[in-house]
Amino acid sequence: MTEPVWLSQAAYDRLVAELEELRTDGRREASAAIERARAHGDLRENAEYDVAKDEQGKMEARIRQLEDMLRHVQVGEASSDGEVVAAGTVVRITDDDGDTDEVLIGSIEDKVDGLGLVSSSSPLGKALLGARAGDTVAYEAPGGTFEVTVEAIRPLEG
Repeated sequence: MTEPVWLSQAAYDRLVAELEELRTDGRREASAAIERARAHGDLRENAEYDVAKDEQGKMEARIRQLEDMLRHVQVGEASSDGEVVAAGTVVRITDDDGDTDEVLIGSIEDKVDGLGLVSSSSPLGKALLGARAGDTVAYEAPGGTFEVTVEAIRPLEG
């Protein structure tokens, strides 16, 4: 079973609208582009046709991706009161080298300029979930075991 994906209400609404747009206008436009390209002659030597078919394939892949994500979505505001790291919270962390970073625990669909993004299903994300300010957590990554200290937790401001 796939783990739920946390999304803010705004991101969820945007993705539902994108999916609807792709299923209706997107498919209609892709079909029309293929028909226009097909009218130019021999399909074996028709670059416009190849491009139109490729674009249609990418669009259909995005539709499948959105459908799968929306089947496993958890929508809402952060399930934290600012005391505990949860999906949808912004966490200030300090690593072993003393470097500090602010990251959003969530989905790429909720990406915010100026904030790093950590998936709640990543090794760091899993280690951070449930931590409190002042806690040091360890996680395994391809480069070894790393530790970060949670400095502060806050909800993502819309």
